[in-house]
Amino acid sequence: MSRHIYISKRIRNSYEGAGTGRRAKDWEAPAAAINSVALPALPLLRRRSRAAVRNDPYAGAAISKRVTNLIGTGIVPHPQIQDKDVRAALQELWEDWVDEADADGRTDFYGLQALIGRMVEESGECFVRVRHRRDEDGLAVPLQLQVLPPEFVPIERNFKTRRGNIVRAGIEFDAIGRRVAYWMYQQNPGDSGAQLTGYNTLHRIPADQVLHVYEVLEAGQLRGVPRLASVLLRLKSLDNYDDAVLFRQEVSNLFAGFIKKPLPEGPPQVDAVTGEPLVTDHDGTPMAALEPGSMHELLEGEEVQFSDPPDAGNTYIDFMRQQLQAAAVGVELPYELLTGDMKDISDRVLRILLNDFRRRIEQLQFSVYVHQLCRPVRAVWMDAAVLSGAIDLPGYAERKQRRAYLRTRWIPQGYAYHHPVQDVQGKVLEIGAGLLSRSEHVLRTGYDAEVIDRENAQDNDRARGLGLSYKTDTSSQQAEGNTDNEEDKP
Repeated sequence: MSRHIYISKRIRNSYEGAGTGRRAKDWEAPAAAINSVALPALPLLRRRSRAAVRNDPYAGAAISKRVTNLIGTGIVPHPQIQDKDVRAALQELWEDWVDEADADGRTDFYGLQALIGRMVEESGECFVRVRHRRDEDGLAVPLQLQVLPPEFVPIERNFKTRRGNIVRAGIEFDAIGRRVAYWMYQQNPGDSGAQLTGYNTLHRIPADQVLHVYEVLEAGQLRGVPRLASVLLRLKSLDNYDDAVLFRQEVSNLFAGFIKKPLPEGPPQVDAVTGEPLVTDHDGTPMAALEPGSMHELLEGEEVQFSDPPDAGNTYIDFMRQQLQAAAVGVELPYELLTGDMKDISDRVLRILLNDFRRRIEQLQFSVYVHQLCRPVRAVWMDAAVLSGAIDLPGYAERKQRRAYLRTRWIPQGYAYHHPVQDVQGKVLEIGAGLLSRSEHVLRTGYDAEVIDRENAQDNDRARGLGLSYKTDTSSQQAEGNTDNEEDKP
């Protein structure tokens, strides 16, 4: 062995994970990039992930609970334009369009967010086509969104176009690596009921008409990986184990005994227990089905013996709990949320777990769903609104002014309070000390401070008209205080 090889081996073995001993001799670690590793496996991973969600309650719960926390009732926009009237006009037009956003007409824009989130979690990715409509269609803004599963863009399509662009996994790149188009089927190739003429024909869709939503795990990653990829085999094995234990429990309920009695003269015609016609074996031995708690009659000379079926074992609960904890870690979900098992956990510990989980959820909300979905939808929506005349935005054609109009803060749905009284008191103290503004606290709950102020003012006007007074009506309280001071004067 040369000195160079000897030194390299010593350096490599200074890390246990790089060792070549007995424990690591069967450890396969491909040197290929993520696209070479993931792309061949994605079709099977998707199918198994969807099958697990349909049939495994823990897989289904994991996906549903993650989507609930990622999207909730929707990630809503809050325009940052300073002009109050323009801001109000944008919000009003947006709310009108939200109900018309779905090209299939099944839900609104926030429902599409939940659908996209579920497809990304379950299948690894989702495609959204931007569909421009005619003015005569009567939409608030002539624009709709069509959500497509990942099968519409075939992974196996890799070729070079006539223009010299490279197509990898159905995505076309130009000479400097920009996505310029997606090659899509007209219909879902997996939908056997919709295979019409030309269903397997690919169409080139410009990239500015397609949104590709997925979590990027490595630089240069082309397609998304299902959330359950790392726990699919574990969940399948655990489901098989659980079924086996359930079957053992069913067998253990078949506790039966056998009665010995003298053989009567002549063959018996009916069962003495059930009164039904007696069924015998080929040698004349009476036969009966094995039922829970049953007693079977035997022939002369046979002994009484009770059945001894297996039990479920005393390690079942601990084993299931440990395996589900590993599965929960794999899907980045607290074990208590995945299973509903709150045994031996205090509210303080649970709060720490939820805070850590929510930090991860917020990371995905802004790096994936706001950046890849909400922001580009807002931009194409505003372009369509201005071009169609649905709204007048002075100077929008100028790049700098357009950026100002597009500045939007996206607000996910706020979480419920852990401790309603303590949490609210803490926010009141922060606002009073100037640590955070009231608008910021309101935004973090998923609402708009201006809307709340407007609603409070309307409530106060109505209350004063009815001779009522509430704590939110400071003007009424000041008026009452001034009246009291006037009465106190000599």
